[in-house]
Amino acid sequence: MKPALLRLNFTAHLVSSVGWLGAVASFLLLSVAGLTSQDADTVRGVYLAMNLIGQFIIVPFGLAALLTGLVQSLGTHWGLFRHYWVVTKFALTIGAIGLLLLHQFTAVAGAARRVSGSAPGTVPDVGRLGIQLVGDAGLAVLVLLVITILGVYKPWGRTRYGRRMQQEKAADGTLTRHAGRGADNEPSGDRLSPGLKVFLAVAGVIVVLFVVLHLAGGGLGSHGP
Repeated sequence: MKPALLRLNFTAHLVSSVGWLGAVASFLLLSVAGLTSQDADTVRGVYLAMNLIGQFIIVPFGLAALLTGLVQSLGTHWGLFRHYWVVTKFALTIGAIGLLLLHQFTAVAGAARRVSGSAPGTVPDVGRLGIQLVGDAGLAVLVLLVITILGVYKPWGRTRYGRRMQQEKAADGTLTRHAGRGADNEPSGDRLSPGLKVFLAVAGVIVVLFVVLHLAGGGLGSHGP
């Protein structure tokens, strides 16, 4: 990619990623307010606002972050399958987008419908959806923080495919960067601290357990009236 186009795409990726994280954090705050408030107008307004934020901010920003991230990977030396951190970040983003779309058009939209149909002056009852939305939003913030950490620290080095590509370039005489951190800012030996490794491992276990328990427990099928 040409430098100007690369910078434009990177700017779009940064804005959409930060916007995605900020919108999800706001969604989490609103979901807590909807669960704990006893004011009818507040509860009704909160869930209607969450539905709007999900449709017109979180979903577009999430899709934009995924698209610009793909362009950034495929249009630069990083590639999509050459580094473990890129593969992990891509997998987490795909999973987050999938669950986001699923929950936006089930749990979030269902809560908005319930509060819209509630009697005026009474506190709307969204049932288990209130607790579910808090948990979903909290997990989403955690996943997006892990994705951000991966993008900053770039841990774990190259995949087998990435090492093979590097060897082929070296054999062809096209790999001219000196060892260490070259002009492309690619770290050759950086590793995560033990504490950060533990954090990522725990976060991964939480994500897996949440998805398994959520699907096995019928969370996506419990949105009936």
